[in-house]
Amino acid sequence: MVKKDNPVVDKSINFALMVIEFCELLEKERKFVVANQLLKSGTSIGANVHESQNAESRADFIHKMKIALKELEETKY
Repeated sequence: MVKKDNPVVDKSINFALMVIEFCELLEKERKFVVANQLLKSGTSIGANVHESQNAESRADFIHKMKIALKELEETKY
């Protein structure tokens, strides 16, 4: 099977990498609690997007993407 490019997956990976980099800066400023929470929610987006790619049904796909959206909203906050 040939894998197609998926911009949502690609963007979630790039976003997670940017979050990790930013969290490292926060940790240097000793903002450990904020960095830890941001790291969890910011990288969870990509994890859920990736998991949705192997959903068992359309409803499962939608559910996993909604979880990713919730994590995105938490990260934005």
